Amino acid sequence: MSDLTPGFPLDDFDRITSQVRMLSPLETMFRAAEETLLATRPEGFEVEEIGRLALKRLPECEQEQALDELLYTYWEAHAADREMWARHDAGGSL
Repeated sequence: MSDLTPGFPLDDFDRITSQVRMLSPLETMFRAAEETLLATRPEGFEVEEIGRLALKRLPECEQEQALDELLYTYWEAHAADREMWARHDAGGSL
């Protein structure tokens, strides 16, 4: 039995896959878009193009969740940057 699934024993598949990080639809499309652009435009591209292509390829029903994910990810980066600069301003190192 598992603490996460009381009353339901885990089989080998469940035990193995419970350790695998699940990718969101946006992450999956982002990786696919990057691979496409790397293959079709080896001379280079802007990072925004990856995100725009990934969003465009997502089914419409998943686009709102993807936008939420992007906004949350931006906020995490913004907060981490602010914390880093606060440590620096307090005399710490970057």
